[in-house]
Amino acid sequence: MERVLLNLYNNVFYAGEYSQSAVKEQKNRNLISYQPAVSVSTKKSENSVIITVSDNGAGIPENIKEKIFQPFFTTKPTGQGTGLGLSLSYDIVKAHGGDIKVETKEGAGTAFIVQLPVV
Repeated sequence: MERVLLNLYNNVFYAGEYSQSAVKEQKNRNLISYQPAVSVSTKKSENSVIITVSDNGAGIPENIKEKIFQPFFTTKPTGQGTGLGLSLSYDIVKAHGGDIKVETKEGAGTAFIVQLPVV
């Protein structure tokens, strides 16, 4: 799970060709009141633990949202990424019997939600 969280953090701070980082993109829009924020929260229910990594950055464009967990999909320039981080995270979470999803809105931020069963 350490690798999963590291990959999610990397995704927040480096968003590829769409921006230098999800939160820096918003800052560059000259929004005077904008303060970059990244948060991690956990919640436990009777049969699962939910870990949410979210930001108030630029969000993920709708046209790539469905591709982000595919192996070798990357928005980074050639030679700067393999496109395996989120794919590997997806596989790790699934191997633990869990689920990972993304909720995003362009211009308003992104949340990666990892749900793991409690055994």
